[in-house]
Amino acid sequence: MEQKYFNVADIFGENVFNDSVMRERLPKKTYQKLKETIRDGKELDLETADVIAHEMKEWAIEKGATHYSHWFQPLTGVTAEKHDSFITAPMSNGKVLMSFSGKELIKGEPDASSFPSGGLRATFEARGYTAWDCTSPAFVRQDAAGATLCIPTAFCSYRGEALDQKTPLLRSMEAISEQSVRLVRLFGDETTTRVLPSVGVEQEYFLVDRDKYLERKDLIYTGRTLFGAMPPKGQEMDDHYFGAIPERIEAYMRDVNIELWKLGVSAKTQHNEVAPAQHELAPIYAECNVAVDHNQLIMETLKKVAVRHNLQCLLHEKPFNGVNGSGKHDNWSLVTDTGHNLLDPGKTLHENLQFQLVIACILEAVDEHADLLRESAADIGNDHRLGADEAPPAIISVFLGAQLQDVVDQLIKDGEATSSIKSTKMKTGVATLPDFTKDATDRNRTSPFAFTGNKFEFRMVGSQDSVGEPNVVLNTIVAEAFKKACDTLEGAEDFEAAVNEYVAKTLKEHERIIFNGNGYSQEWVEEAERRGLPNIKSMVESISALTTDKSIKLFEEFGVFTRDELQSRAEIEYVQYAKEINIEARTMIDLTVKQMIPSIIAYATELGNSINTIRSACDVADVSTQQDMLIEVSNLLKEAKQALLKLQEVTAHATTIEDSKEKAFYCYENVTVAMDAVRAPIDKLEMIVDKEYWPMPSYGDLIFEV
Repeated sequence: MEQKYFNVADIFGENVFNDSVMRERLPKKTYQKLKETIRDGKELDLETADVIAHEMKEWAIEKGATHYSHWFQPLTGVTAEKHDSFITAPMSNGKVLMSFSGKELIKGEPDASSFPSGGLRATFEARGYTAWDCTSPAFVRQDAAGATLCIPTAFCSYRGEALDQKTPLLRSMEAISEQSVRLVRLFGDETTTRVLPSVGVEQEYFLVDRDKYLERKDLIYTGRTLFGAMPPKGQEMDDHYFGAIPERIEAYMRDVNIELWKLGVSAKTQHNEVAPAQHELAPIYAECNVAVDHNQLIMETLKKVAVRHNLQCLLHEKPFNGVNGSGKHDNWSLVTDTGHNLLDPGKTLHENLQFQLVIACILEAVDEHADLLRESAADIGNDHRLGADEAPPAIISVFLGAQLQDVVDQLIKDGEATSSIKSTKMKTGVATLPDFTKDATDRNRTSPFAFTGNKFEFRMVGSQDSVGEPNVVLNTIVAEAFKKACDTLEGAEDFEAAVNEYVAKTLKEHERIIFNGNGYSQEWVEEAERRGLPNIKSMVESISALTTDKSIKLFEEFGVFTRDELQSRAEIEYVQYAKEINIEARTMIDLTVKQMIPSIIAYATELGNSINTIRSACDVADVSTQQDMLIEVSNLLKEAKQALLKLQEVTAHATTIEDSKEKAFYCYENVTVAMDAVRAPIDKLEMIVDKEYWPMPSYGDLIFEV
């Protein structure tokens, strides 16, 4: 097939109403007002909004758009949108006008009653509002439906409660900016006016053949396989990781990149991941709210483009038992509007007091609110992934690396640091290969929260989750730690001595959160318990962190969440957990009753008939092997049937429990256990029953035949 080549620079951002488009199309006065709104957080007046809306509409129509949509992120885990055409009422001559007002740009009114609200809204209370997030650019999405102007928005209830991921994220960004500006002022920075979290999100995913996917009702209904025995080969040879990308997947990745580049998403890195059929895509860093929007676009695009290639993209954290699951790494740093990264240690780390204070505050924040950080990465899929030898453990800890750890040790011991480990030359020992400077520290892939040179990498987030919640938590807990430091240090007579004392004291108090070793080891689990670090193993156990007195005080102090909003989110998560487990259990019951048991019985019957046929032909023939197989199949079938009855019983009982928290814990402690009991004998049977009798594609079919 002939490839059409192009220059990425020619298409990048072509479907985005970005700064260059606005500068070109908007009157200078209007453009300046919009930039002031973005920079200073001012409210946009309706007259200015009308001008912007008109130009945005004209630009979108040139791109083929017929409709516009307020694009928002409710608490469903996916994005939502309602499309309205640009046409107005027909004129007397039968023609229509195409219009889009500032009022329509700034505010939308979708029905809020059917989105999760956790009790904030009754079903009959339908009104909700979307509000334009002008800091995240509008874009035109082109697909089979044509072209639609999408306007990133926040979503709130009639009474102003946040019903989405965007609203608290923007609130938390304001909080961390305000406290970060206070902090840099301590060190004489009078030019910085804003400090923005900068985020880069690495996205992992699986690709399987769509025809095989459609033969697996468990994948269709739940996103993961509820049954499946490992094939003879898995990932043990490590030959898939960074291996040559198959041509079919390369064609898919190319189309994904083109779609994303047109939307201004700076997709940069792509490669095969550890597990067969697993891959990764990573963009360049962006401002926090834009990065969250872009990650949603990445997930949507990965799924949409896969169908065009007769593939299915699986974003579940653990679609296949026994092989690595998928996550996404949230790389977080703080950058001033003058371009300085607060997490850059500089060339003389031991002399960089501002950096030392920032690190001490972050360690304090993570230690004080480890439960919240863990909760921010909690979902059902992650229950199957966290703590396995493929993802960070469920215990929150911080990896600093040799260079930073050395400075921290000096500060804890002596109250100041006088030296830091320098980078050295890496000698390859090959004359034709150049020597190069190696980093002053190695990485630790088992750490959930690792310092990686000029940022922290939060590695616990699940592959299908929004990165909104983790960044809300990071922004807010660090804002609290910065505020505490500024309250203490502002007005200090001997500032340098006060900073050294504060940093040393903070590091001593929170040293327990630092761990640079193997997070997969049982020794670390035991050591973490001795240190008093929480080990929250499941989603349901983590949810209560949202509504502790400490969490409520934290979020209310910085205006990120109200008590009611936190309680509603906890309620939503309990309800969603129980619902998802119920869907998985009912799917397993349906598959077992309608496919698994009949197929196994058919195979056992054929085996029994063959024994009788052989005996009738030769009564002295040895049929002990066939008899042993029949006995094993029959015993496993009986075990599966008994486990099925138990699963049906506990699933039915779960539906009678009205309290959402009680129901969620019952599902976790009883329904999931019953599901495992059904799966165990059936997975064993898959290794015995003739393939032509097995009712669905195997793991080998799914992950090796792509």
